[in-house]
Amino acid sequence: MGLISGTSVDAVEAVLCKIEGTGPSVTLKLLTHVSRPFPPEFIQRVLGPQDARSLCELNFELGERFAEAAQAVITRAGLRNGDVDVIGSHGQTMAHLPTSLSTTPSTLQLGEASVIAERLGIPVVSDFRTRDMAAGGQGAPLVPYFDWAVFRQPGAVRAFQNIGGIANVSVVGERLDDVLAFDTGPGNMVLDGLARRMTGGKLQCDLDGQLSRQGKPIPALLADLLTHPFFALPPPRSAGREGFGEALVSFLWEQSPDRPADLLATALAFTVEATARAYEAYVLPRFKSLEAVYVSGGGSRNPALMERFTARLGPVPVKPLDTLGFPEGAKEAACFALLAAEHLLGTPANVPSATGARRRVVLGKLTP
Repeated sequence: MGLISGTSVDAVEAVLCKIEGTGPSVTLKLLTHVSRPFPPEFIQRVLGPQDARSLCELNFELGERFAEAAQAVITRAGLRNGDVDVIGSHGQTMAHLPTSLSTTPSTLQLGEASVIAERLGIPVVSDFRTRDMAAGGQGAPLVPYFDWAVFRQPGAVRAFQNIGGIANVSVVGERLDDVLAFDTGPGNMVLDGLARRMTGGKLQCDLDGQLSRQGKPIPALLADLLTHPFFALPPPRSAGREGFGEALVSFLWEQSPDRPADLLATALAFTVEATARAYEAYVLPRFKSLEAVYVSGGGSRNPALMERFTARLGPVPVKPLDTLGFPEGAKEAACFALLAAEHLLGTPANVPSATGARRRVVLGKLTP
């Protein structure tokens, strides 16, 4: 059995999976899924300015929250902690600095693995991104291995579009070496930040698209956003809060604070257009026929975003990941359960064609 305590900035997602085999023969069955939202004040602490003391405290507090979620999903499954072989914990990304942003490529995820291991008495694999970066990669995206292992279909080419805080795509055929994957750019990060400002913190996101539907995109502002230097980078590439976080949200808010709904509509159009242009530049010229684009992440639950993205990418079919029988909210958590299981077996699980690493490496660090 493998278990993951993973996190976005707004919740901990924990899943329990049964994993058998390794590499091309690996199989994964999702058994249970638990989602535990963070309180709004805790989200603000994570997103707020940090110093060494606050990072130190957050590291251990996140570890406690992850441990609680992991225990909850084991209990819900009716199992004992001793039935679980390993916990995989991605942690909360506080900084991600690939070569495009720093002369010292580096990444930082918090959520102390020792706390999780001590509370549950189960080995923990964590810190998955650092080994890929040490091998010359971007440390992201890491989900392509999961997409290939779990969702590949003989004779078909499928695209898996995640729209989380950052948006990324994996294009998967039968061979791992042929996988194309990269961050397409902004996902919900800008939308979420504007939604918090527009509602005074009452909403943490553009819930059901209700805020962005109230406005219209501001053409000149959208055109300016699409000149962001990230979009000039070819794959492999990765993005983060540094490029599409609170600094960009503040910039947008300053442009038209009296037009918050229009700003949200602009942010939604920004995500859709940036994602579609990434397909036009890098995916569709290489893969002439996609079976479909399967969407997961919080953006897949925003009907306004999905309607715009489906129309913009047509005639390529766009479908929710759930149509493959896998709940989209559990996907990223299940990914790190798989990566933890592969760590125990010594199986490399990065995809150099996606991250730019010099070679395939075993991901993560083990806390017994």
